[in-house]
Amino acid sequence: MTVLVTGAAGQVGQSLCRALAAAGLAHRAAPRAVLDIADRDAVAAAMQGASAVVNLAAYTAVDRAEAEPDAADRVNNLGAGIVAQEAAGAGIPVVHLSTDFVFDGSGPAAAARRGYREDDPVAPANAYGRSKLAGEQAVLAACPQAIVLRTAWVFSAQGANFVKTMLRLAAERDELRVVADQYGSPTAAGDIATAICAVLGRLRSGAAIGYGIYHFAGAPAASWHDLAVATLDAAGARIPVHPIATADWPTAARRPAWSVLDSGRFAAVFGLAAPDWRAALPQVVATLTRAGSEA
Repeated sequence: MTVLVTGAAGQVGQSLCRALAAAGLAHRAAPRAVLDIADRDAVAAAMQGASAVVNLAAYTAVDRAEAEPDAADRVNNLGAGIVAQEAAGAGIPVVHLSTDFVFDGSGPAAAARRGYREDDPVAPANAYGRSKLAGEQAVLAACPQAIVLRTAWVFSAQGANFVKTMLRLAAERDELRVVADQYGSPTAAGDIATAICAVLGRLRSGAAIGYGIYHFAGAPAASWHDLAVATLDAAGARIPVHPIATADWPTAARRPAWSVLDSGRFAAVFGLAAPDWRAALPQVVATLTRAGSEA
């Protein structure tokens, strides 16, 4: 099996390429600087000789997407659809990464304070979520061998993410104010890479697989404030982290108050339960702290 990885320079992309190498799975990394997934000819050329494709390329600037919906749609919808169409034409499977932001934080899941399941109604609350939902639909419509993997609140030692931001702010300020009424599923990029490798391993084995949508995200549910406190605790930073309401921290994009994901279907099919984000966080923080001290 040779796996084409689009968006390979991102948080999950870097983690996945390392995991594929460790698992002995051949892969070709195609970062955004090398491959524009909205360019059909470029995608077709990149896919030559691949036996599976993992599409991690995405426009992820949630607030900027409100002013740039077409830019978000070009990558998250048009580009995702092109990757899936070319994969279908080549007769190979595609794994496409999506987001908890296809949900708006309402409905039965939010009312019951349970994780959203794959069959819960979708209703994005912002332009980014709408572009990702459209991309999911395009992928599933184009490729019969498609797996859409929704995840959430990704953190790692690479790229831009909330954990890295909290460590930077803690080094600059005497106290922090962090939103405490938005809940989600923090997820380490390395854990997502492990999940994708499990999917690819099943595909390589030729075992029967149920295509469609799966959720894979960390547990337990947490607020941004919870994640900030855990991050600073792991770093040994002793500064106050004050909980605030969403209304006290206005943003261009509306974010769901509850976007926790239920990973039960993935666990049942692929044998990997929702990972505890608190187990991965200390190593990520240690790596970032070490890098900061060496800078």
